[in-house]
Amino acid sequence: MWPLLLLSFLALATIIERSWFWSKILTREREVAGRVLEAARRDWPAAAEIARKSNDQPIGRFLYSALELQNPDPEVFQLALQASADEELALMRRGEKLLEAIIAIAPLLGLLGTVLGLIQSLGNVRIGDLGTDATAGVTTGISEALITTATGLIIAIMSLAFYRLFNGLVSGQAKLFRQSGNDLELMYRKNWSRRGDNILVQEPPPTQTVLETDG
Repeated sequence: MWPLLLLSFLALATIIERSWFWSKILTREREVAGRVLEAARRDWPAAAEIARKSNDQPIGRFLYSALELQNPDPEVFQLALQASADEELALMRRGEKLLEAIIAIAPLLGLLGTVLGLIQSLGNVRIGDLGTDATAGVTTGISEALITTATGLIIAIMSLAFYRLFNGLVSGQAKLFRQSGNDLELMYRKNWSRRGDNILVQEPPPTQTVLETDG
């Protein structure tokens, strides 16, 4: 039971920490993304400033990673978004490996405790004592041994439920990152294309050299 108690403490601490983390994100993420994208349609410096002020949100850091660059190529802009998305999603998945381990280990520890309890309960029973008052305590020992299996299953089920919940939240964030990043990159590529066209228009036409031939 002591290893199971340790696992339950680790699972509970991870669940509380992750729940607190997600409660701070889910309330503002779409608002921040919408404000940054709306500002980017009119003024890129304003969009960068909005993203910078939202640095406490993963979506704000994600968008600002590309907006803070000074006139990058579209490919560099895209790479900045991808690198930031990978980093932010990795932070969101923190604690998943621990919950996976608890989900796998807790039932096995519970079963091990039950087997050891049964061995201890039945170890001192002799064949000649079957059906007598000497085996009265065996039933109690078996019921106590089964407590560890039940405890391990409860810990595993609780951990699995929150693990699936956190996995779904990470998937939702990945979808939001992909959608927001694609919209921002598309606007930047259009802006980059218009900037290139303006440069071509403003360039003076090449001078023509007139060759004079001897009559």
